[in-house]
Amino acid sequence: MVSPVKMSHYVLQTNRIAAMRDWYLAVLGGEVVHENEHLSFLAYDDEHHRIAFLNYGPLEERTDQHVGLNHVAFGFETLDQLLGTYERLKGRGIAPYWCVNHGPTTSLYYRDPDGNGVELEVENFAVLADCKDYMRGPDFARNTRGVEFEPDQMLKRLRAGVPERELLDRARLETATAS
Repeated sequence: MVSPVKMSHYVLQTNRIAAMRDWYLAVLGGEVVHENEHLSFLAYDDEHHRIAFLNYGPLEERTDQHVGLNHVAFGFETLDQLLGTYERLKGRGIAPYWCVNHGPTTSLYYRDPDGNGVELEVENFAVLADCKDYMRGPDFARNTRGVEFEPDQMLKRLRAGVPERELLDRARLETATAS
């Protein structure tokens, strides 16, 4: 079986194209590559568009009780980049509703203007095979949700010189929050 080489893009239906466009540009950066009254296409990397918004008429408001997409995750290369983005967004009044080290990733969860979940994350393992082994193991099975953390404290520790690898270590975080 041949698998896709990447996720190319996703499209969200909305009645708030301008608000959605502005929010995603604030969160992810990038540019509008095409827009009209019904569509908006955004790019922020090597893809011609990564996110699009579609408005073909009135839609019902989404609730947490609807079947469908829970969240989309966007990865950063370093913890410094993730926490720098957190700090930049906080300055714009965009705050995460959940900050957690899942084990495989350290993640900040946000809601876009339509209530869709957006996860910003950094990988906790330098090697993919190590991450998969961890996910198959007992520590992850015991607590798949992870350990919550305070991003301002983590950012302060990072800027004080604590190595990223130490801050990304879920076992250390579990010990710190238990005491």
